[in-house]
Amino acid sequence: MFKDFRPKGVCSKRMEITVEDGVVQSVKVTGGCSGNLQGISALVKGMKVEEAIARLDGIRCGFKPTSCPDQLAQALKEMV
Repeated sequence: MFKDFRPKGVCSKRMEITVEDGVVQSVKVTGGCSGNLQGISALVKGMKVEEAIARLDGIRCGFKPTSCPDQLAQALKEMV
C-alpha cells in the first residue's frame, strides 16, 4: 500500500510511505530537516506499523503541538 501524505503544522511538505503486510517498506520525506528525517526513515524501515506508531505518536517539535515523526505516525494510522 502506498500513501502520499501532506503533513500539517511542520516544516516537511510531503511524505511518501510504502507499507506491505503491516511492515514499513520505505518513507521518503520532502522538506524539513533532511538528516533527521533520513534517519527516522531508515529507523522505521522494516518496522511493524503498530510499533512505529507507538514510538512516534505524540512527539512534539519545540512548542508546536506536532512534529514530523508525529505526522508520520498520523499517516501510518490512516493506512491501517
